Amino acid sequence: MKDVKTTLLERTSVRRYEREAIPEEALNLIYEAVRNTPTSYNGQQFSVIDISDQALKEELYALTGQKQIKTCNRFMVFLCDYNKITLLARRKGVEMPPFTTTMDCVTIGIIDASLAMMSAVVAAQACGLGTNCIGYLRTVDPARVAELLKLPKGVFVVCGLAIGVPREQPDLKPKEPASVVFHQNCYRQDAEGMTDEMAKYDALVQHYNRTRAGGTSDNDWCAHIIDYYRHAMDYRILDYLRAQGFDISK
Repeated sequence: MKDVKTTLLERTSVRRYEREAIPEEALNLIYEAVRNTPTSYNGQQFSVIDISDQALKEELYALTGQKQIKTCNRFMVFLCDYNKITLLARRKGVEMPPFTTTMDCVTIGIIDASLAMMSAVVAAQACGLGTNCIGYLRTVDPARVAELLKLPKGVFVVCGLAIGVPREQPDLKPKEPASVVFHQNCYRQDAEGMTDEMAKYDALVQHYNRTRAGGTSDNDWCAHIIDYYRHAMDYRILDYLRAQGFDISK
């Protein structure tokens, strides 16, 4: 078992996996770590679909083009979930307010599912496994993914997580400096200084992309990320959320 410092500070995204199964002890630790995730109100507004069925992984791979989905041993899909409490409220005769019409409802579910996924990442990494978070599962074809996973109303995909025995050890990616991540008592006011530091980081990422092991590129950080934003402008996530019972009006 890796120590906390190694687990957190040497984490990388693994996209190539061995064929061997995840040890049962490691899988149980991941499950328990996810169950113990802190959530809003202790409402536990999330669920996880643990996919071991290779045919289903192949279908999700065909949609996303993310090879790690079909080669990982387990692919976990983290969900915002208000179906469970709705079912229980109906059984108990408790009136369920129209909470799914609010942005706060969606935010809470996304936060809970994201925290749960990070619990899984940390537990898996501590066991020497590799992981890769796949947000594209949320946006590639939401209706088809919901159909494949048989999602009821009140449930939607937040993110996928590939887990398996790693076949590679990617280089550690550079992250933003602490001085622009952590703001003391209020948001930093020196925009010029922040911009200078971000420009240095941008250059550092470009150097990393040019020199890293495996495939290289000339990508910087800023333009590359903004290109993702530009592409994401075509996603119809609000339409999908409404189809899943989240008719956000306030």
